[in-house]
Amino acid sequence: MFLKKETFETVIASTPLVSIDLVVKNQLGQALLGRRLNKPAQGYWFVPGGRILKDESMASAFKRLTLEELGQEFSINQGQLVGPFDHFYTDNVFGDEFSTHYVAIAYELSVTDLSSLPIDIQHGSYQWFDIEELLADEQVHKHTKWYFQGF
Repeated sequence: MFLKKETFETVIASTPLVSIDLVVKNQLGQALLGRRLNKPAQGYWFVPGGRILKDESMASAFKRLTLEELGQEFSINQGQLVGPFDHFYTDNVFGDEFSTHYVAIAYELSVTDLSSLPIDIQHGSYQWFDIEELLADEQVHKHTKWYFQGF
């Protein structure tokens, strides 16, 4: 269930959001990142993903988010749980008046082909990164780097 703007603003200002982040890797061990169009983390390279909606199971959210973010539907059973992460931002999707707190549940997903990545919705472009490269890149958001530190 998507919320009206005013209701969603109140939710963001008052409580954490729960999301699924997709740590997508290809057969070369590279990670797929998208250049974020929206706040928070606007302009940074970030893993695909999104929030779980009210009354939506994690399994349903996983299918929806993989289709929306990757252009191809995957089931939660095809992913491997990486773990939960706290993401704190000083801004929010609507502006800078209040912060955003996500509890992001990260799943690693191995893919062989993603031929129809959706552009200009959440991400302006996508790129495959070698892990060492993304860890050194200042344009890769720190919350994304957390998923690859220690792998």
